Amino acid sequence: MEQLNPVLEESWKRVMKDEFSKPYMTELKSFLVEERKYHRVFPPGPMIFNAFNQTPFDQVKVVILGQDPYHGYGEAHGLCFSVPDHVSKPPSLLNIFKEIENDLGIPVPGTGNLTPWAKQGVLLLNATLTVRENQAGSHQNKGWEIFTDEAIKQLSSNKQGLIFVLWGKFAEAKVQMIDRSKHFVLTSPHPSPFSASRGFLGCRHFSRTNELLRQMDRPEINWRLE
Repeated sequence: MEQLNPVLEESWKRVMKDEFSKPYMTELKSFLVEERKYHRVFPPGPMIFNAFNQTPFDQVKVVILGQDPYHGYGEAHGLCFSVPDHVSKPPSLLNIFKEIENDLGIPVPGTGNLTPWAKQGVLLLNATLTVRENQAGSHQNKGWEIFTDEAIKQLSSNKQGLIFVLWGKFAEAKVQMIDRSKHFVLTSPHPSPFSASRGFLGCRHFSRTNELLRQMDRPEINWRLE
């Protein structure tokens, strides 16, 4: 299946190439072939590995972890929390923009497309890279988490001074894969409307990320989208 023998950005291909020949990936391919016979699957095939292709391994500075792609038609494009231009912003993304406005004074943008962040070194990685239409979590525990956990381990092992931004209990559980003697970890509740008021709003993760980058003499992230 062509989407799982992907055109993967070269530096990611170098660190992840062994995964594509492992048994779990063969099983995942078979699962997705069957799923597509009967259901719509998001994001579209060429977008499944979008996070990796927009943010090469060699350029990653910040990692924001999500759980699942959006499951509504036209929403998912392979970057966690992000939607394509001209698609309505989901509630979690609106809370992210609200926090950026409170933290940095940047007004809520017209677009929910976070690609400009990805191009600056912010890896927007979902733990599960596909989903069935209108069924949140439907592709969890099919193999994707093994792949994305390996990506996190490779980043932790082979890089220095990354900033891992973990929102909510699911993302925070990934901390065990991160070498905190080499990297920074920022945690808060999830930006979902169900939990944002319990500490996501006011976390100041965007200014704190740039402060850490400044301390390391690295370029800051421009969180403004337009």
